[in-house]
Amino acid sequence: MQKVDDLVQKALSRRSFLAGAGTVAAAGMIAGCGNSTPAPIATSTVKYTDADILNFALNLEYLEAEFYLRAATGSGLAASDTTGTGTAGAVTGGTKVPGLTAAQQAILNEIAFDEQAHVLFLRKSLGSAAVARPAIDLTFFGPLAQVATITTSATAFNPFADFNSFLIGAFIFEDVGVTAYHGAAPLISSAGISAGLLTAAAGILAVEGYHAAYVRTAITGIDIAGGAANLITTANKVATLRASLGGGNETLLKFPTSVSTPSAIVPADVNNAIAFVRTTDQVHHIVYGSATVGASKGGFFPAGTNSIFSVTAS
Repeated sequence: MQKVDDLVQKALSRRSFLAGAGTVAAAGMIAGCGNSTPAPIATSTVKYTDADILNFALNLEYLEAEFYLRAATGSGLAASDTTGTGTAGAVTGGTKVPGLTAAQQAILNEIAFDEQAHVLFLRKSLGSAAVARPAIDLTFFGPLAQVATITTSATAFNPFADFNSFLIGAFIFEDVGVTAYHGAAPLISSAGISAGLLTAAAGILAVEGYHAAYVRTAITGIDIAGGAANLITTANKVATLRASLGGGNETLLKFPTSVSTPSAIVPADVNNAIAFVRTTDQVHHIVYGSATVGASKGGFFPAGTNSIFSVTAS
């Protein structure tokens, strides 16, 4: 089988905006899927402050808010909610999802509101220390889908094309958000904990967990209902690629069959049912679409994140 790093280079070579995004390693693609033990608590060799942790989260919330707002409404964050320190950038791609039922539109509206609220909360908490929204490329879904073998073309998958495609796009993000908050929470200082930052992070993690649960159960439910979408297979291809980039730690979707085996709903270790953890490095590897040590940009962040953790160190 052709290595994933060759596949990603082939896909990225067709998209000039992804030049320099790095390569994706094939080693460990399957390792950790379904039977992983809890990952170690996120650590970093760089010196950081609580503001750095919040800004790490803010970069991710910018990405999620832009994705959901554009899917729900066709427009992203207000310009006044994207300013700050660091290099500001525009958003490429993203349109309102067509053909939604009233219930589907309500779901998109709810998640979009939540992610926008997270951006506003973090920006308010950071004050003048808030970073600007970096350049975001929502067309990276196409090359990512090709590398995951969902499609054979870097332009064949569009999460804004219909509701089922939207669910797959959301599946890419939501589990990353949960593991990122779980991983970053222990980095908060004692003073930050006393100031309520850990409590706030736990609250945001809970909301992201609700989002992830909805997406995973919706995907599974569509297949249980007997539709021809076969979304579970598609989602599991995403999870397998995500595992290769982000240190394993995935629970593949499947039809629940027994109370003695993990369900299709929760991405957690099988022994303790504790949600998986990802380090700041592992999160950046996923959103950059690169397993390369020293990666500083690419994928959904073509110019990198505005974060002290923006360059992967491991």
